[in-house]
Amino acid sequence: TALLQKHVSPDGQVNYRGFQKDMDQLKAYTARLSANPPDPATWSEAEQLAYWINVYNAFTVQLVAEHYPVESIKDIKKGIPFVNSVWDIKFIEIGGETYDLNNIEHSILRKEFDEPRIHFAINCASISCPDLRNEAFTADKLETQLHEQAVRFLNDPSRNQFERDEIRVSKIFQWFGGDFKKNGSLIDFLNPYVAVAIAPDAKVSYLKYDWGIND
Repeated sequence: TALLQKHVSPDGQVNYRGFQKDMDQLKAYTARLSANPPDPATWSEAEQLAYWINVYNAFTVQLVAEHYPVESIKDIKKGIPFVNSVWDIKFIEIGGETYDLNNIEHSILRKEFDEPRIHFAINCASISCPDLRNEAFTADKLETQLHEQAVRFLNDPSRNQFERDEIRVSKIFQWFGGDFKKNGSLIDFLNPYVAVAIAPDAKVSYLKYDWGIND
């Protein structure tokens, strides 16, 4: 949280050069994450979920800061053999296992937790991603933090636009549509968070996704 408050603005802009200067502190934090994997027998679900969100965000920031300046996180894979994308780079050590960002997102966060709002909490270092929150996620605040992230992302007109009969939303809802439809339609999911009462049969389209770096 201290590093995030120092280097992330209230509107989610990340000072990667600042993180570069504090890389020793950042790596000390990610090392603590690596050395203390969750124990499902003794950790609550909220503790585990907060842990894995922080893992995704902290290691993403570390990866970008190590390669900064870059125009996009997607540029980082250049020159790394046998890797399809930046999300396939195996560099995250957790409890003796090595993970990539895809493992954390798809095999752990999406698979093990029934919580679609993770998509508003994890940050892929890009302009169209939900903002990187300038505090770490914690079990005691998790519900409030996830709710705030959802409200903030959904009501940002550069990322989502709502009218009663037509909505233009982030491609996140196209890529991970099933995650938001487990308890009803996409519009059922969206309506509690937005000011407009979206009609059940509203037309849905998706906005272009900007992969530019969120600096």
